[in-house]
Amino acid sequence: MAARSKTSASPAAPAAPAAEPSVPDLLIEGQPELGLRERKKLKTRIAIRRATYRLIKEQGYDATTIEQIAAAAEVSPSTVFRYFATKEDIVLSDEYDPVMVSVLMARPAGEPPLESLRFVIVQAIESFMETDYEELEQRTRLLVEVPALRARMLDSMTETTRLLAEPLAIRVGRAADDLEIRVFTAAFLSALLQTSLWWGERDCQDDLVELLNRTVDLFGSGFRL
Repeated sequence: MAARSKTSASPAAPAAPAAEPSVPDLLIEGQPELGLRERKKLKTRIAIRRATYRLIKEQGYDATTIEQIAAAAEVSPSTVFRYFATKEDIVLSDEYDPVMVSVLMARPAGEPPLESLRFVIVQAIESFMETDYEELEQRTRLLVEVPALRARMLDSMTETTRLLAEPLAIRVGRAADDLEIRVFTAAFLSALLQTSLWWGERDCQDDLVELLNRTVDLFGSGFRL
């Protein structure tokens, strides 16, 4: 989905939940197991990212520097680099990846992998649109306009593929490094990226959730056109 923050999650064997969780229910900000230090780190990451988006909106991507971002977020440049390796990572990072793993593992046993991924992605996007629509739209426009961001996104997708492929493999009883699972997950994420770019190229005027569902349906049809 996006360049991952340094928060990570290790998938465990799925258990039958009393109620199916959704991404909004499991957002990092609301997880009670996070300690005070972890919450402070999360707030710092969010503050840095929001300052970055604010500056980019005012003066453009290329003109925005790490020093300016640090000043706007009221942290030092070294703190920015402690949380994000590059400016591209700031723009592309979010807190959804670990949450998507949790939601994926909690999907009903026997559900087709494609439908499990559909649920996870659509829930994540709907939640993002409810809470940070302007950021989602700005990020997508930047992906269309800035080659460095597209390159970083493609690079980060390898990590996201591994993150989602592992719980998906566990759910279907395959090895974590199963080739078919990895290819399936990578193809799925690549298709979603192209869908997002298509949405951005058209000025974000279409219904993004409908576009995502169309993309998943194309997978389900065996790519019959």
